[in-house]
Amino acid sequence: MTAIYKRELKAFFSSVTGWLFVAVNLLVFGIYFTVYNMMLGYPTISYVLQSVVLVFNMTIPILTMRSLSEERKNRTDQLILTAPVSVGKIVLGKYFAMVTVIAIPVVIAGAVPLLLMQAGEFQTGVSYSSLLGFFLYGCLALAIGLFLSSLTESVVIAAVLSFVVLFLGFIMGGICNVISGFGTTGFARLLVKILSCFDMVRRFDILSGGYLEMEAVVYYLTATALALFWTTQIIQKRRYSVSGRGVRLGAYSVTGIVVMTGLVIAVNVLLNYVPDRYTSFDVTQNNLYTLTEDTQEFVKGLTEDVTIYVLVDENGKNEDLDKTLTRMDELSGHVKIEYVNPMVNPKFYYNYTQTEPSDNSLIIVSGDRSAVVDYGSIYTYEMNYDTYSYEASGYDGEGQIVSAMVKVTTEDMPKFYIVTGHGELNFEESFLNAIQKENITYEELPLYAADGIPEDAKGIIINAPTSDFSKEDADKVIAYLDKGGNALLVPTIVDVEMTNFDRILAYYGVSVVDGVIVEEDRERYYQNPYYLFPYIESNEITKQVVNGAIFAPFSRGLSYDDMAEGVYYTPLLTTSADSFSKTGVSNGEDYSRQEGDIEGPFVVGLQAEKEAGNGEISKAFFVSSENLFTDMADDMAPGNNEKLFCSMVSALADHESVVGIPAKSFSMNPLIFSAQTVMAASVICVILVPGISLVTGIVIWVRRRRR
Repeated sequence: MTAIYKRELKAFFSSVTGWLFVAVNLLVFGIYFTVYNMMLGYPTISYVLQSVVLVFNMTIPILTMRSLSEERKNRTDQLILTAPVSVGKIVLGKYFAMVTVIAIPVVIAGAVPLLLMQAGEFQTGVSYSSLLGFFLYGCLALAIGLFLSSLTESVVIAAVLSFVVLFLGFIMGGICNVISGFGTTGFARLLVKILSCFDMVRRFDILSGGYLEMEAVVYYLTATALALFWTTQIIQKRRYSVSGRGVRLGAYSVTGIVVMTGLVIAVNVLLNYVPDRYTSFDVTQNNLYTLTEDTQEFVKGLTEDVTIYVLVDENGKNEDLDKTLTRMDELSGHVKIEYVNPMVNPKFYYNYTQTEPSDNSLIIVSGDRSAVVDYGSIYTYEMNYDTYSYEASGYDGEGQIVSAMVKVTTEDMPKFYIVTGHGELNFEESFLNAIQKENITYEELPLYAADGIPEDAKGIIINAPTSDFSKEDADKVIAYLDKGGNALLVPTIVDVEMTNFDRILAYYGVSVVDGVIVEEDRERYYQNPYYLFPYIESNEITKQVVNGAIFAPFSRGLSYDDMAEGVYYTPLLTTSADSFSKTGVSNGEDYSRQEGDIEGPFVVGLQAEKEAGNGEISKAFFVSSENLFTDMADDMAPGNNEKLFCSMVSALADHESVVGIPAKSFSMNPLIFSAQTVMAASVICVILVPGISLVTGIVIWVRRRRR
């Protein structure tokens, strides 16, 4: 086998074929690498490899087409067939020579992450998982090309067959989706299952998406082994035909092929029954696809049966969603996953909702309670102002599913009212979704049009009013609080007197310090001394964020009398002793201390509990930065501001937080390179390296022609 391997490898690099293959693949890789990684700053090479893999389908047939068909055409295969070497070794020798050729661009691509890691936070695990999938995809494509080359003595036919088969393997996922979308018969479903076995690119996409999945790896390895075995049997049959023992060998070849094919199918099928926790690993930098500890604890603690119906044919399932559901299923015997094909059972959702959910939506049922999680809420989206289109910015499947499971397993559904009518700051959709994920209903309440706070209010939210309350409105709020009502209160910076709103704060003995806080401790602010990262005090409310950061820009100090009778205060967020409150702020650029400024430290997040008039306890949270509960601030402290918001709302609702699982962001800090570095990289990757490979091949070919 070694002699054949050396002979084949030498043949590739003593002609232009091997050098041309390396040059073309490096050229395409270099172009996409320059665009995606150097110009756009993507911190992973998975996007590059996903773009290059289509080129593999065109270049690999060129590499494999001569491997066996040309020898058969020139009758040089007779020497191999009669040589004292097993057919398996002949096939492996040729195959490993081709693998060595494709390994050259793969190894070069593998060096790229080592360089990019020096430029910032890089998705190393995703990149190398994708590179593994890229290499295994190429190995399978080589095995298929080698097998097809053994079927004919025409080099052209071998190349065309290889291209057609590889292209079908590349688009097979789309073909299966079309069939499953229009075919509702048992035959159609069986056909899709069979055809999905030839979907070569789906497993590569899984490995490129952040899953190191053994099922995908085993698929490539076993399919490659099967293709090589078929090749061996084809050659073996011809070898025995030369010796006159064709009939017996024909039976042996068919039997061997059937047995080997069945074995490969059995291995891949059985692997589906191995729990995902043993076969699938999350290699993303931020554990994008790993269930949080809080979710694991919740699912393991379920005492009621929960059935999750996924409204899609199983062949068209969303991989991210399926992974989340599978891992929940493995954690608890109370969780059951069922796929319902809407084409087969279009009226299924009628039992739970009158609004038709989209494909891949979930209906979560426990007893006689149910909840619908529409597929549109599984991902969060942001506007890309370069393309003026919305793009997925995060995965929220885990949080949405847990929230729905809590909803159907508990009767506790408190209601909050968001007070309006005084220029309050509107909550962004992510924070409204967070309220719902805590299984709390909410409703806007224009206070001027109401007789008072409704009796069913578990709490109220007053978010940064810019105009003062009327005396009547303030009295309505205070009357509600004095009955044991709860509130989340966010004062803001305004140029008008807020006499009546201040009365609401004063009910708890709280007032707002004049001015805006300037932080002089460099570790407690970001770029601008008004952009605070306050200290997070450790308590039950902050337990989920105490080891992280909270971003609180343009905060004001909260003052209270901690000796006040009947009121208990718990500071949540505080500034350093080097901070001061700057009074008379005329612009946002003057950070210097002036006479009349108030020395810190200050409280910018506060919990207060007061014994109300009826003997019940009224709870309130105060946050002195109107921007704290916004997407902008939450992005600066990834997810922590939203977690704090969820924790406060849950505490006011007096129920256990459902861990406030925020959407897991897809966004990654871009790599940043200078224009000179980008230019140098483009010259090296697009011109120099491929050019050297191509020129070397041409020089060797010309020299051989002259001999």
